[in-house]
Amino acid sequence: MQIEIFNDKASLGQAAADAGAALIRSAIAKDGEATIIVATGASQFDMLAALVRAPGIDWSKVTAFHLDEYVGLPESHGASFRKYLRERFLAHVPALKHFIPVNGDAADLQAEIARLNALIRGRRIAVCFAGIGENGHLAFNDPPADFDTEEPYLVVTLDDACRRQQMGEGWFPTLADVPARAISMSIKQMMKSDTLILSVSDTRKAKAMKGALEGPLSNLCPASIVRTHRDCRLFADPAAASLLSRKP
Repeated sequence: MQIEIFNDKASLGQAAADAGAALIRSAIAKDGEATIIVATGASQFDMLAALVRAPGIDWSKVTAFHLDEYVGLPESHGASFRKYLRERFLAHVPALKHFIPVNGDAADLQAEIARLNALIRGRRIAVCFAGIGENGHLAFNDPPADFDTEEPYLVVTLDDACRRQQMGEGWFPTLADVPARAISMSIKQMMKSDTLILSVSDTRKAKAMKGALEGPLSNLCPASIVRTHRDCRLFADPAAASLLSRKP
């Protein structure tokens, strides 16, 4: 596992984007196309801003899935992850071959999951961009996360810590406004990606980062599973790394 520490979020985001861009270019050169997974949330602001500026990517050969979306939330809502990605990613890469949205407000959730699963199953994922939640989650796989399901996407229930994080980051005015469920990419599906690129910043992520890197390998800290990945690259700032006993 590769861990790098950067003094500011802009440098962290640039480095994560540079690493991801190189992998995308390499996949296109090798396979003629690339499939990526993009994430949302405050941890991805700087990375996405840098990624869309990365030179030499033929976006017309790139398909992008995203990790998760709240159940029942329309795309027009300010906290919608589809809205987030359309504004911060898709609007800046208009040549993108294909974007696969997670329609959390679909009338038939199981049909939506079946659609997503059929589209992603068997695909080679060049790179998965993600973060680590304050409760140690990956995507919306809150503890105790399902490490065993083979389904690429599933409906999950969000725990209080996760919902408080969403409120604390300013996406919702009150805890009651945060949806209780989401459609999330599963842990096993994320781990099938050739490379994981994780961006982690702020003191509020320090406990989760320590659990992920130095605690037991357990679904009670879902991010701990990344230690078993063949190519996980974690980009963090000093605040997020402040509780680590072994400094990178």
